Amino acid sequence: MSAAVPTSSAATQPVVLITGCASGIGKALAQAFHAQGHRVCATARRVDALAPLAQQGMLTRPLDVTSQADIDALLAGLAAEGLHVDTLVNNAGYGAMGPLLDVPAEEWHKQFEVNVFAPMALIRAVLPGMVARRAGRIVNISSVSGVLSTPFAGAYCASKAALNALSDSLRMEVAPFGIEVVTVQPGGIESGFGQAAGNTVRLSAGSPYEPVRDAVMGRASESQNGATPAAVFAAEMVQAVMAPGCPPVVRIGHKSRLMPALKRWLPERMLDRALSRKFGLTRLR
Repeated sequence: MSAAVPTSSAATQPVVLITGCASGIGKALAQAFHAQGHRVCATARRVDALAPLAQQGMLTRPLDVTSQADIDALLAGLAAEGLHVDTLVNNAGYGAMGPLLDVPAEEWHKQFEVNVFAPMALIRAVLPGMVARRAGRIVNISSVSGVLSTPFAGAYCASKAALNALSDSLRMEVAPFGIEVVTVQPGGIESGFGQAAGNTVRLSAGSPYEPVRDAVMGRASESQNGATPAAVFAAEMVQAVMAPGCPPVVRIGHKSRLMPALKRWLPERMLDRALSRKFGLTRLR
C-alpha cells in the first residue's frame, strides 16, 4: 500500500524529488535545482554517496527505485517532516547493451524494472497528493534513443520508447488536475553512462556477432563522444522544465535534435543502411 500523503499544501513545504543522484546527470540536476533556490531531496541507493550534496544543504535520502517499500518509506518520512513532492524528476536508469540475441531474459526484466516500472511506481505514489493539491510537475528523463533505435542497444531503446509513450498518455490524463508532465530526451551527456553500459554489454560465447565485438562495445560508449557536460545540460534543463509553458518534450545535448530528425525524415531502409555501416553489421555479410 502506498504511503499516505497530506491532502492540503497549507501545512507542508514543496520539494523537488530527484532519483539517481549519486553521480552524473542526477548529481548535476540536484545541484542545478538547488542553485535556483528549490528545496531538493536527492536520492540514491547508497545515501553515503550523496554526502557532497548533503554538505551543500540538500536533503538526501536512500532510495532503491525498484523497491515499493523504499518508495513508501521515503514519502512517509517526507510527510512527517512537513514536506510534499511538488516536482518529481525520474532520472535513475541504466543501459543494457548487446545484440538482442545475446541479452538474457533476466536482463530484459531488469532493464524495464529500472527504466519503466520504477518511474511509474514513483509517479503513482506521488500523484494522489498532486491531484489533491491540483498542482505538481513530473519530469521523466528519457533519451533520444527512445526515438531512434540503434543496433546493440535494443533493450535500452525499447525501455526509453516505453517511457516516452507512458509519459504521453500520463500528460493527457493528469492535465485536468493542473499537473504537468515533461519528457526530457537528452542526447549525449557526459556521465558514467558509457562505462556503466560497457559493464552490462552481453555477448554470448560463440555469438554470431563476435567478429564485430569492437562495434558492440563501441555502442556502449557512443553517447560519450562529443557529449555535453552534465552541468550544462542540468542548468538548461532546470530552466526549461520550470518555465511557464514548458513544451511537453524537451531535447538537450549533443545530437538530441539530429537523431529525431533522422528518424523523421530519412526512409527506413536508408537509415538502416547508415546505422548498419556505423555499427559494423555490414562486415558480417
